[in-house]
Amino acid sequence: CLMPPAILLRDTVSLLGRYPVLAGLDLRVEDGEIVLLRGPNGAGKTSLLRTCAGLLRVASGTATVLGHDLCVDRRTVRPQIGLLGHATGLYDDLTVLDNLRFWARAVRADQPDAIVDAALDRVALAERLRSVAVARLSSGQRRRVSLAAMIVRRPRLWLLDEPHAGLDAEGRDLLDAMIAEAAASGATVLFASHELDRAVAVASRCVTIAGGVVVADDAA
Repeated sequence: CLMPPAILLRDTVSLLGRYPVLAGLDLRVEDGEIVLLRGPNGAGKTSLLRTCAGLLRVASGTATVLGHDLCVDRRTVRPQIGLLGHATGLYDDLTVLDNLRFWARAVRADQPDAIVDAALDRVALAERLRSVAVARLSSGQRRRVSLAAMIVRRPRLWLLDEPHAGLDAEGRDLLDAMIAEAAASGATVLFASHELDRAVAVASRCVTIAGGVVVADDAA
């Protein structure tokens, strides 16, 4: 039997309050794809990511993500989603290690301490920072911890909003490698970026959004 796509949106209208931020958008993304969203500020890129994460209400059309019908229940998909946006998704008052141990417990990871250590090694976060509260980290360090949390959680769908922001050159290279590794392991990646030279090199496909609809869809 044919596998359903990771994301299937048809004539999707989603609302922020009463305002339609997606205005009849069509998008199909297959498992394992790395899709770059591009378009001007206010085009609807963040709204599309938040819709796929089950955070915005779908008012009309159809929206299925990882087999979950978001029109019926948009909460059930959330445990399988990793959303990295302008908010880090971390608890500022907890240490780096305590944040990642929380996520390891949440996903019932086997050998959680080993998984946490491996994730922090993967994002090259210095040992001395691991017992520091997240609130005391720089923006780039926080971004690395957020990426380590994604590794620990192993979501089936990565939704990334300007993921290169706040990272130095080494961190950006690391992120690009992680995106490729996630897709190679079977995850799907949908990300929005203004850093098109770097993003196009990572993506398997580029989708351009304007006015809350897809206006172009082509291979990267």
